[in-house]
Amino acid sequence: MAKDNDTPETPAKKGGKKNMILAIGLFFLIAILAAAVVFLMSKGQDEEGEEADDEEVAAEQAKQKRKDKKKDDKPPVFVALDPFTVNLQPSDDPMVGDQYLQVVISLELDDFSSELELKNQLPRIKNDLTIFLSSKNAEELKSSDGKAKLADDIRDKINVVLNPPVKNRKGQLIPPDGPVLAVLFTSFIVQ
Repeated sequence: MAKDNDTPETPAKKGGKKNMILAIGLFFLIAILAAAVVFLMSKGQDEEGEEADDEEVAAEQAKQKRKDKKKDDKPPVFVALDPFTVNLQPSDDPMVGDQYLQVVISLELDDFSSELELKNQLPRIKNDLTIFLSSKNAEELKSSDGKAKLADDIRDKINVVLNPPVKNRKGQLIPPDGPVLAVLFTSFIVQ
């Protein structure tokens, strides 16, 4: 009977060793799979981060933020700037004399608190806009596309003064999403 007691214990020990080896193997397999999943997920997040740094994605996000701000049911806030009169760059045509631009601009802001910030920076904004507008020529400003591009450029220049741009991971400057939502021309004369 002693042999009968020994025989059942021996297979149980062998089965226990097999189970232990299987458990350890299974543990390592799960650990390797978990490490692979973590690696792939972190790689995916890096790719998403690079996409977020892309200027097009940043521009789309800025447009979406502007749309969301407009949905707040707040009345729009407009600030009229003093008229700008600047000499334009000379034309290539020698028959055309000096030309100038006289423009009156109103700014649509995201909220009332931005108006104070804008007024605090007004001398710098006027300086930057005067220099920018005087760098244009009449041919650029004749078409409606030229005027629309000018309005977007003015909005961006003012937003840069109010909210300086930041660099992304690639070292590129991302234009700010500032408080100026739109630039409206209330008068636009090129002579």
